[in-house]
Amino acid sequence: MKTRFFIAAAVAGFTGTLAWAASDEITILPPAEGSVSVEQGLVAWGRIYEVASHPRCSNCHVGDSNRPMWSGPSYGKARPHGMNINAGESRIGAEHIPCATCHVTNKTGGNSGAHMAPQVAAEWQLPPVEFEWNGKSSIEVCNQLRDPERNGDRTCMDIAGHLDHDVILHWAWAPGGGREPAPYSLQEHVNDVLAWGVSGMPCAND
Repeated sequence: MKTRFFIAAAVAGFTGTLAWAASDEITILPPAEGSVSVEQGLVAWGRIYEVASHPRCSNCHVGDSNRPMWSGPSYGKARPHGMNINAGESRIGAEHIPCATCHVTNKTGGNSGAHMAPQVAAEWQLPPVEFEWNGKSSIEVCNQLRDPERNGDRTCMDIAGHLDHDVILHWAWAPGGGREPAPYSLQEHVNDVLAWGVSGMPCAND
């Protein structure tokens, strides 16, 4: 069944409106069962990993150091977030300096200038520590994302739905401030996740 979601997202045809404030349409429509081969699934996974390992995604997917990273073309060598930021076990900085001190929740988006703290229409936070994959290989992240015990018991449809509703993720495709966006588009990324799922969620070590 074809399901459409209206979200704050950057998709193909993005025209320059702030991604976390725009309203675009994403289609979550998995391919028919049996229509995606394992080989095609691995190709889809390769593109998924390009997104997952990109600085716009991986910089926040850190472990129990609770310290987000700064990396990407504008930063040179990867390093922990400046100002000794530590998000703590809360992952929102409650124990130290709240992430929202600079990453203010802004229902219409904001701070798209270079070196300004990004703002989205949601509370800025790190993902749960269980979703650490900064610096991990494609095989490591692939096995992590298909393991129910390590992915929050999510199916590929659940992962696609997560991509739909989390506006911090949407920011990755239109980060502003001269930052390099995540590759492809959100719609293409969702399509790859669904294709990978239909192919059986293969990994290169199978």
